[in-house]
Amino acid sequence: MIYILSQTHNPYFNIATEEYLMNNFTEDIFYMYRNDKSIIIGKNQNAHSEINKDYVEKHDIPVVRRRSGGGAVFHDLGNLNFCFITSGEEKLNFEEFTKPIIEALRELKVDAKFSGRNDLTINGKKFSGNAQYHHKNKMLHHGTLLLSSNLSDVTKALKVKKLKFKDKSVKSVKSRITTINEHLENPLSIENFIEILSEYIIKLNDIKQKYTFSDKEICEIQELVDTKYETWEWNYGKSPKASFENEVKFPGGIIEYYIDVRKGRIEKIKLHGDFFGVRDISDIEAALTNTPYNKENIIEILDNLEFYNYLAGVPLEDFVNNMF
Repeated sequence: MIYILSQTHNPYFNIATEEYLMNNFTEDIFYMYRNDKSIIIGKNQNAHSEINKDYVEKHDIPVVRRRSGGGAVFHDLGNLNFCFITSGEEKLNFEEFTKPIIEALRELKVDAKFSGRNDLTINGKKFSGNAQYHHKNKMLHHGTLLLSSNLSDVTKALKVKKLKFKDKSVKSVKSRITTINEHLENPLSIENFIEILSEYIIKLNDIKQKYTFSDKEICEIQELVDTKYETWEWNYGKSPKASFENEVKFPGGIIEYYIDVRKGRIEKIKLHGDFFGVRDISDIEAALTNTPYNKENIIEILDNLEFYNYLAGVPLEDFVNNMF
């Protein structure tokens, strides 16, 4: 395993770097970075329904789409992002990758725990959201660590869906998130926190090499920024319009359905949400396009596709029932 600490706070560059590492390195990697104020949205989300557009535009906050699923998160310089890239099987496993983070925090006498689908919490309050994606026998896991972030900015920048709080007693984002420093007897600077966490991971994995990008690699990452991660097409795309729309919360996450039906067939279908899967949701959209709009047909198609690989924690029949 090699260790990389980003030398920039540019969110476009840092998110592009994750894809570059995934596609161009054979070694296992531990990568850490911080971003200036920005909103990072999941691959499958509709950007327009996740952000407070007026606030984001007023404060010139970049919105960047990542390649993993999951929900939108707010980054600032009080938040540290960690990323593991390893060779591995086609299987989501959040607890495996967050375990060393929890252990490092417990060394600081912080009682951190894994919770729900993909969160880390302290006393029931979230301080870390995590996401994963699989590509060509490699797994990328990344997560946030709110050390000293401005929680007011978090709540103002994101447009959180009421569905997220269905059946919960806590009704606001601010009341259910926390920072690590709130639970330390002696709060840490972000620089000290980076040093402590990196030393723990380096020792745990017997890392021998701290890697620095060459000028050529930096240029290649920047090209990925210019052609993909900084573009409107990647980050926003066109807001979907459809003859049938639905939004449902499943155990595996929220799904937004946008379906156009013509003469009894699905002419177009788009699926958005904070769900996870090891395969790309575009496979389902392509498989259902131009097929009969009936439950039996759709269930058969999705069953043959091995549906569980696309929408983890979402029962097939429940998914299909909510398309009508």
